[in-house]
This record gives sequence, structure tokens and C-alpha cells, in this order.
Amino acid sequence: MDNKLNICLMNDSFPPVIDGVANTVFNYADIIQKELGNAVVATPEYPDIQDNYNFEVLRYKSFDTTSIFGYRAGYPFTPSTVGSLQEKNIDIIHSHCPAVSTVLARMLREKVSAPIIFTYHTKFDIDIKKAIESNLLQDTMIKLLVKNVEACDDVWVVSEGAGENLKSLGYKGDYIVMENGVDFPKGRADEKSVKLVNETLDINDDAPVFLFVGRLMWYKGIKLILDSLKFVKEKGQKFHMVIVGDGADGKDIQQYADELGLSDYCIFTGAVQDREVLRAYYTRADMFLFASTYDTNGIVVREAAACGLGSVLIKGSCAAENVVHERNGYLIDDTVESLADAVSRIINNVELAHEIGNNAMNEIYIPWEKSVNKAYERYEYVLKKFRNPNYEPKFSFTDEALTGIAGICEALHKAEKFRETVTTGFMEFSEIKAMERLGRGLEIGQDVFVMKPKSILIDKKEIIKAGFAVKKSEFKEKQNVVKERFWYYLDRYL
Repeated sequence: MDNKLNICLMNDSFPPVIDGVANTVFNYADIIQKELGNAVVATPEYPDIQDNYNFEVLRYKSFDTTSIFGYRAGYPFTPSTVGSLQEKNIDIIHSHCPAVSTVLARMLREKVSAPIIFTYHTKFDIDIKKAIESNLLQDTMIKLLVKNVEACDDVWVVSEGAGENLKSLGYKGDYIVMENGVDFPKGRADEKSVKLVNETLDINDDAPVFLFVGRLMWYKGIKLILDSLKFVKEKGQKFHMVIVGDGADGKDIQQYADELGLSDYCIFTGAVQDREVLRAYYTRADMFLFASTYDTNGIVVREAAACGLGSVLIKGSCAAENVVHERNGYLIDDTVESLADAVSRIINNVELAHEIGNNAMNEIYIPWEKSVNKAYERYEYVLKKFRNPNYEPKFSFTDEALTGIAGICEALHKAEKFRETVTTGFMEFSEIKAMERLGRGLEIGQDVFVMKPKSILIDKKEIIKAGFAVKKSEFKEKQNVVKERFWYYLDRYL
């Protein structure tokens, strides 16, 4: 196709939220807009955010659930959201989240007759099992998720392991592997930047440096790393372990490292937002330790490869796909002993680690430009197939129903705002009337009013005022909790 395509990219997270999928959507939109076609991103709104990009970002309503869940829950169920996207003459709808984003995608498809492409990034069954204790509810939510994926016209996965995980959840359709890229250029950071990292970390010896970059969550395999380093330390070998990132388990992880006697060996830097500084960290290290079996892609492994840094990986993990042992990576069993042995061997043969890193840079590094260009070619293929008169569309009653539900939800939302206004107004009116009675020198009792001295009235006035404030606060808090929990579960598991 010679004409530029209009691509709508959808995800539940986008800057200011920083995660792997948000980074993917940003790079897709940026490269499509610069080189290939036109991109618009549909994502939940954030207050006081200005989207100064070379592509358009359409923000739809959201609720603040950050205090409970760390991000805002999207609320796309308004005809105005679909209507705004409908005006963009969308050719391809590309969803990167199987929950609300894909629901919105199906609503839009019913209006603009464009195919939906879905990319499966994350093992959502693990997230569901962590969020819901009931096995019955877990199974129900997984089935709903799979049905949403099966409603899409073309399904992509970021690795074979991700595809196998999707199949294990009950998905019966086809999929193709569409690998993600990285936004690092190929090559090591300059010596000045690396020297600055050395000074920041206060490393002034020749001991090998091992690196971990990612969210500080136990499921990332960090316990395995720390336990193995304890073995290496007890053998008397010297090393530095640099841990870059933050996360909900950060404090517990650091405390565990201290309990293992690794406080003099481990350096916790916190999150590093500057990408050039992060490149310098990768360049400074001798080997990257990534013991996660949770990740479906392991973008950090490719970031490391971009900087000439090899990785120690678990055999059979998604991150280990296309990695050859002692060629462009180092593969181990999922045991403390195996990882400890690998670290010990690398300490004794740093030259091998550097050779592995150079091969990784030349063999497994993928820039985003290459990845997105390949995806765009698939866009063209899917659109051509979709427009073929013999194509059997994935439209269903559900798509039309979702659009109808959008109108209902908007009406309910307006009714909720009206109820909030009336309730708040009633409470404020009650407070005002109470103050008026106090002003006349009356104490409010259950059945009678008694005259009181002025000093007592002042105290009573403050007590009643404070009491109303507490009641209003409790009312709003209860309302917010119910609202947040409802939209959270709808957002993640519809």
C-alpha cells in the first residue's frame, strides 16, 4: 500500500507511567509518525499532563487508583471517546492490553470497520492469581481475558514463551511472534560517562561488576540472585552487585541482602530515569544477571546487548530465546547452585564474559526501528486481508453491546456526579443550619435545645464542625474505595 496508514495505538499505561509496555507504545507511535504513517495513542488521562509529542495522544476519563494500585484506571465507556477516535479515519487498531484497551478497541471497530491487532506482553494469569484469592474467580477472569483476545483479528506475542503462556490460558487461535526492540543505539557508552558511574558507585578496584536492572519485585528472580551471591561470597571471591530499579518489594529485598551479609557487595541505586546514564551502567558492568522466568520478553537483556553486555539467563525462559550458551549468553538451571557456579566461573574468566557481550551486541540486539518497520508490514497485510470480501470478520453482538453499554455508563456517570452533588450539598446545608442554631445560643440535642454560655457554645461549634468534616471525609473515602475497586477489576479483567 502506498498510502500512509492511520494507526490507533491503545494501552492502559503511558507516560507519565513508565513500564515496558508504555515504552513499547511510545516507540511504536514515535517511529510510525516519523517514518511510516500517522499515529494516535488512546490512553487514560492524568491530571496536569501535557503530551508534547510528534504524534497525537487522546486521553479518556480515568479514576485515581494510584494510592491502591499504582496507576489510574481507565474509563472509556463514553460515546465521546469513541466519537473522537472515529474522526481520525483509523485504518488499524492496535491494542497492547487485553482489558479496557481491548474493550475500547472493539467498540471502535464496530464504528470504523478497522481490524484489531492485539499484542500479548505479560503473563496476566500471574497478575490475576496475585490479585484474586478465589480459584473460581481466577478462572472466570482468565476466561474473560481470553475471550477478549480471541475477539481480535490478528494476535501477536513478544516471544514463543508468551505464546505458549497464552495457549495455556485457553486461547485457541493463531498468533505470530513480533519481537520488541530497544531504544538504545548499538555500542558502548563513552568512557567519561562510565567513569562517572564508577565515581557514583564508589568502585575503585578491579573486582567484576554484575548488574540487575528492573522492578524490584520478588517474582523477578532477585532472591535467586542474592542467594547465589551468598555462596560466592563464602568462597572468598570478590565482586560488586549493582541493582538498578525500584518497586514494591525494594525494602524487603535490600533487607534480605543485609541479612545474607551482602551489604558490602550489593549497591542499590534506585531507579535511573536518564537513558544515557543507564547506558553507562550497562557499559560498566561485566555481566548482566537476569533470573526471571516471569518476563515474556526481557527487554533489559536486549538493552544490555546493545551496550556489549552479555546476560546470565534461566534455560527455557522467554528471555533466553535465541541465546546460545557461552556464545551470546550464559544459560543456567533455575537453581541457586547453578547461578552461583556461573557467577564464580565468570569471576575467574572475565574475558569470556566480554566475548559473550560482544557477540550479544551483534546477534540479539534489535533496534526499535527494525521492530516497528516489521510490524508496519504486518499492518498492511492484515488490512488487506480484512478488506477482502471473503474475510470472516470477528464482529459479534458483544461489540455492538459494548457500544450501547458506553451510553449507559455515561448516563450512570452523570447520575453519580449528580448524587455526589446532592449528598454533599445536603451535608453542607445541615452544617450551616447547625451553625445558625449555635449562633442563636442553642446546643443541639436529640429532642430539646438548651441555652448555654458563650464559651461552651464556641467549643460546641468547633466539635460539631469537626464532626461534619469527619462524616464528609468518611463518606467520600468509602465512595472512592468502592469506585476504585470496581474500576480496577473491570480495567484489568473484563
